[in-house]
Amino acid sequence: MMSVCRVLVLISGNGSNLQAIMESALPKSPYQVVGVISNKADAYGLTRAAAANVDNLCVSAMPGESRTEYDKRLATAMDSFKPDLVVLAGFMRILGDELVMAYQGRMINIHPSLLPKFTGLDTHQRAIDAAEPEHGASVHFVIPHLDAGPVILQAKVPVFTDDTAEMLAARVQEQEHAIYPLVVKWFAEGRLQMRDNHAWLDDKPLAAMGYAAD
Repeated sequence: MMSVCRVLVLISGNGSNLQAIMESALPKSPYQVVGVISNKADAYGLTRAAAANVDNLCVSAMPGESRTEYDKRLATAMDSFKPDLVVLAGFMRILGDELVMAYQGRMINIHPSLLPKFTGLDTHQRAIDAAEPEHGASVHFVIPHLDAGPVILQAKVPVFTDDTAEMLAARVQEQEHAIYPLVVKWFAEGRLQMRDNHAWLDDKPLAAMGYAAD
């Protein structure tokens, strides 16, 4: 019998994707959220974790602390949960290469754009400004290069002419809540791996844009 996958979620804010992932972890789910770490003490996601009886803590940056020093403290906290999978869900810090490499192949992120378009911040407004006909979200493995890891799954939404960034963000986030738990489940079931800088599902390499149903 396959052991339950231990999932650690890193957040910085509201934690709506965390909520979706926790709610999908039913009693017979192949994964369990064993911990939540935030770099912001006032992140509402910590309240969500506490309400779900999930261990949680804050690892905030200290004044004058280097990224390397912070990453070492964060890594110690992460390792304490013995995670099989680390899920970045709105974690608004760039992780150093050493920390990323320690978890490479076991760390995923969700980015609010159809990668490789619009890496970085302000993706919704940038999509509107570029008159994109569609926008969306991408779940990908994390590698040292920002938002450049192999894409696993994308969800697309239309961009309307009267959209504001807030309207588009809400539409994208609804899709995020659907696809992120699904990818976590694939990993927990042993169906999803990262090999040779490619995402593989059911022993087949995925296309550059990730999984696409026939």
